[in-house]
Amino acid sequence: MSRAFVKETDTPPDTAGDLPLSPHPNYVTPRGLRLLRERFDAAERRLALVADAPIHAGERSSLQRELRWLQARLLAAIEVAHDPDHRPERVAFGTSVDLVEVESGAEHRYQIVGEDEADPARGRLSWVAPLARAVNGAQRGDIVSWPRPAGDRDVQIADIGVTDN
Repeated sequence: MSRAFVKETDTPPDTAGDLPLSPHPNYVTPRGLRLLRERFDAAERRLALVADAPIHAGERSSLQRELRWLQARLLAAIEVAHDPDHRPERVAFGTSVDLVEVESGAEHRYQIVGEDEADPARGRLSWVAPLARAVNGAQRGDIVSWPRPAGDRDVQIADIGVTDN
């Protein structure tokens, strides 16, 4: 159809569809839940700014899609909090873990967090990441095999703590 027959105020249909949701339970730390709520509130504010502006139809559609996704993640959120005064005995969701690579002696600290909170560069691993799955349930002193595409690597659990909430 020629653009001559389309009104400038017509908005294109939202053909992108909804953002994909994870098939896993949405476990969140208290921090992760707070971050999701902040993202939702920020997206609502941005949507309010472009609500009646026809030139922002694509942005509005994108924000509506993001809001639907964030709302679904919030509704599915299962908050897991640990008592900061209780030292965990096993690695689990919401704990921090200090690891030592058996072969090289390299030390790493990770927090096991929800998928939406994961940021490996900052030491936050999604609970469904291979390393997080490998160390889940392990105790101090245990050696576990971390499956990697480049080959398995053995790591020892040096310490377990509680993540910052």
